[in-house]
Amino acid sequence: MKKIDLHVHSLVSDGSFTPGELAVHAKKQGLSAFALTDHDVMAGCAEAAEAASAAGVEFINGMELTADFQGLKIHVVCLGFDANHSAFQTMYKKIRAIKEGRIEDIIEFVRRKGVDISLEKVQEFTYMGILDRYAVMRYLVSLHLYDRAQPLWDNYLDPAVVELGLNYNITAEEALPIIHEAGGVTSLAHFHKNIGLGKLESRQQQEQAIVELHRLGLDGMERFYPNYSAEDAEFAAQMIAKYDLLPTGGTDFHGTNRPGIEMGSGMNDNMEVPYAFFNGVKERLGK
Repeated sequence: MKKIDLHVHSLVSDGSFTPGELAVHAKKQGLSAFALTDHDVMAGCAEAAEAASAAGVEFINGMELTADFQGLKIHVVCLGFDANHSAFQTMYKKIRAIKEGRIEDIIEFVRRKGVDISLEKVQEFTYMGILDRYAVMRYLVSLHLYDRAQPLWDNYLDPAVVELGLNYNITAEEALPIIHEAGGVTSLAHFHKNIGLGKLESRQQQEQAIVELHRLGLDGMERFYPNYSAEDAEFAAQMIAKYDLLPTGGTDFHGTNRPGIEMGSGMNDNMEVPYAFFNGVKERLGK
């Protein structure tokens, strides 16, 4: 079966591979297609597209959008949109202003926690000239404080963002229609996580949230994800069938920053996203 991966991160956000290296890795893993979905940034898509073409792997541009929704923080995988569309560009500038805002204050917060850090040291870890929260994370990764990246967010970056009053994002109400206007499709990522619908108390509440997001313009949700439980996977399948949602799936690959997750195959080969999902996305984009 031809396999794909529609949820992948590069060095431009919090992955460890460059966008070009991801295309080569996708080919090595036997993938027929993939999407680059860096967090709130799409600066790596051109490089990934060129490398994918050279490797003979199909590619679709994307971005994993962070959005506020009914008191929750959710991630939405956005695929195939026109990055030059005026409405998207206006929204994108707002998103980047959030992610690149008050970096010196974030660095100072981390320094007060006892970490040897400075603006000059962080600037050495910018990629494509972007000084944002992910540059701070990459510097912290270089210190080998943990064996993965997530504790750096839990112990340093997220607390800094909260203390500085920066814990806000563009809303789903604003973002979803704009992605549509720019010709793209949207899919709810890892609904089961706290960055998702995991904080809701019941499946009924999760379903109500999915219905509301769908009303706002959400096209689909991830049918496959590496650490779905059997119940999570069944619920996702039920929601997709019940509300005619677009099924997507991906490994949320971060390279060495998230050990144990492999591009295209998840955790110990526990998932396989069919090429039909890629065709489904392309068909929706063609409408």
